[in-house]
Amino acid sequence: MDIVMVAAGLALLLGGGEGLVRGGVALATRMRLPMAVVGAVVLGFGTSMPEMLTSVSAALAGAPGIAIGNVLGSNIANILLILGIAAVIAPVPAGSAGGEDRAWLAVATAMGLAVIVIGASVGRGEGALLLAALAVYIWRQLARDSAMEPVPEIPGMGAAKIALYVLGGLATLIAGAWLLVEGATGIARALGISETVIGLTVVAVGTSLPELATSVIAARRGEAGLALGNILGSNVFNILAILGLTAVIVPIPVPPGLSAVDLGAVAAAAALLLALLATGRIGRGAGAGFVALYAGYMGWLALGAA
Repeated sequence: MDIVMVAAGLALLLGGGEGLVRGGVALATRMRLPMAVVGAVVLGFGTSMPEMLTSVSAALAGAPGIAIGNVLGSNIANILLILGIAAVIAPVPAGSAGGEDRAWLAVATAMGLAVIVIGASVGRGEGALLLAALAVYIWRQLARDSAMEPVPEIPGMGAAKIALYVLGGLATLIAGAWLLVEGATGIARALGISETVIGLTVVAVGTSLPELATSVIAARRGEAGLALGNILGSNVFNILAILGLTAVIVPIPVPPGLSAVDLGAVAAAAALLLALLATGRIGRGAGAGFVALYAGYMGWLALGAA
């Protein structure tokens, strides 16, 4: 039954996230907002909503391992697995990510790891600090493209249809997050696996499915640079928005199952990505190396859970 709940939860998260993003983009274009707002705010929050609702639900359900594991695991999967697959399909040019985008990845990663390592819990004060950094990040994104023309309205998307997509997507996400957390927690208890490992693996990859789909499609269309932007933005939102908002709603105890290796994997994945971007591009060989590293990390988690 728990497996069925996890599968159903993942399906609802994927479908709900797609609906929310479509409705949000259509609403933004109907309001004649600039592309900066659509990309930085609407799409940023929309694609991160599965992770956000899952982490909030897990924290409220008393499963901090899933709440924190989901955030950290998603960032590891985004870089090593998703960007790795995209680079195997088509080399990713470093020029598609500006220096400020790379700097924000480093800042968000450092802040996220710091608030987890420093204390026994990520409290409301730390959460507010992360949200303040998020506000600066969004402001910078909007300021960079303030002169851009508004995005044309999407044909066939009237007010009623937009409302259906937004409200229906949000309701579906809430239901999917609840099912995923309940099912994942049940599996962890039944198998004697820590909630942290479940959060770092099944939950993290499941909630990253929107990013996986977006990046793979972009790479196949010869727009691998979009995949890089998607990953960088998603990782910043995961830490600043999701971890920050979750901690403000309910303080999150740092789970005992979270090891130095897990935290090191988050830092190493970000550092490796930034180092490769400094060389000019992420080629197919590097992409395959990313995927191999992710497989190795998953293998290490499996051995530890055995």
